[in-house]
Amino acid sequence: MIVVHHLNNSRSQRVLWLLEELGLPYEIRKYQRNPKTMLAPPELLQVHPLGKSPVITDDGNTLAESGAIIEYLLARHGQGRFAPAAGTPEALRFTYWLHFAEGSAMPPLLLKLIFDRIPKSPMPFFVKPIAKGISAKVLSMMVEPNLKRQLDFMEAELGRSEWFAGAEFSAADIQMSFPVEASAQRAGLDASRPKLMAWLKRIHARPAYRRALERGGPYDFAND
Repeated sequence: MIVVHHLNNSRSQRVLWLLEELGLPYEIRKYQRNPKTMLAPPELLQVHPLGKSPVITDDGNTLAESGAIIEYLLARHGQGRFAPAAGTPEALRFTYWLHFAEGSAMPPLLLKLIFDRIPKSPMPFFVKPIAKGISAKVLSMMVEPNLKRQLDFMEAELGRSEWFAGAEFSAADIQMSFPVEASAQRAGLDASRPKLMAWLKRIHARPAYRRALERGGPYDFAND
């Protein structure tokens, strides 16, 4: 039995979604973030040394990292589903987006989250103007231009095809869901990029996506 160590409001929601798309039986072990720090609880350290989610266990294997988990599940249980045929242009795009999601898309989103929070954090009153100024400078000079470039790039790519890897829905779309959803929450993704917003509506309407939400519990990113 596949066991998903699932943290609320996290990337592990993608793993539940893929398992629902594949129609595989699985068990969920749920963990809750610390409401003050928003960090994962220490119990996850007993599952994996980094104490993060997602982590799955399957047939004696323990595996972390969303992309690695997706590749593992497709190779072991996919039977050719949700991945383009090897050697095709779509397969190359599939591999690219599978790695782009975490390698390129998430770092500036994480930086935006951090630097947006710094001015609101408790600190001596005389430090606050300095912290606010540094945060604003980092956001305006580095983070926000990067986010805009990435959103423009993704919007243009969805002008080439309905899904990220081509004409067919694939696990690359599952992997890309979290950064696109996070962009809609905190990085300015809105109706000015209609192809990305239409893509969000399509993934949120998928029955397997809805089933994964029902099983996984609260997930604040499921809006479009």
